[in-house]
Amino acid sequence: MSEMVIIREIAEKVLSIPTAKGNIDRYLIDRANRILRHCGSIAQLNEIARFQIDQECLNIAALMRDSGFARYANQEDDFARMVLADLTDDDMRDFSAQVVQERLAGVLNPRQMERICSIIIESGHRETNLIEAMILSDARNLDDMGSIGIFNEIRRYLVHGKGVTEALASWKRKIEYEYWVARVREGFRFESVRHIAQCRLKSAEMFMQNLESENLAGDLEKMLMEQRVQTSNIHEIPARKPVYQMQNR
Repeated sequence: MSEMVIIREIAEKVLSIPTAKGNIDRYLIDRANRILRHCGSIAQLNEIARFQIDQECLNIAALMRDSGFARYANQEDDFARMVLADLTDDDMRDFSAQVVQERLAGVLNPRQMERICSIIIESGHRETNLIEAMILSDARNLDDMGSIGIFNEIRRYLVHGKGVTEALASWKRKIEYEYWVARVREGFRFESVRHIAQCRLKSAEMFMQNLESENLAGDLEKMLMEQRVQTSNIHEIPARKPVYQMQNR
């Protein structure tokens, strides 16, 4: 069995979160694999071609980046969830690095371990010069954009027992305060990825407009208005006399 296959199996176990119903929440596993694909594509962009990239360490860092969150996300453990509420993203990255050291010690050599932990920790540092950390940062930020970003956002609201109306209100506040504009401007290191983020954001805006319309039954209101106009027009048309009566006159 290859080293990467073993690491994937470990990552899947680490990122599998027990739910209150006793089944497994695979959200983090799905997200890790998606970010892994993002990293693989970003690493091949023309503007990154001049860099020497440790692709293996980048891939492992992408898979294990949320392992620190998974440690405290057990919905069956009330204490763990209380701890999770107070953790910052810096804490999460540090905990993820600890999980890497604990779970992958028998699989990777010390140099790889140090490199992977550095990628994870520095991916949250704006001033980092570590190219793998920059790629991981862009990959994760891109996952917050577009349709996937909306899915992530709505999922968070559902977990907290909130509905579509509250999700729309949150989206409007972010638009008003130019949250997404700032994210696109400041959240990406590479211009090509920023362009993709802008395209995704436009598609997200269209989706949210449709979601708001459907939430308010806007499409039904439009149909009712059209029917009222048609009915009004019919009533306004004067009745015409039969042709034979007009001829007799």
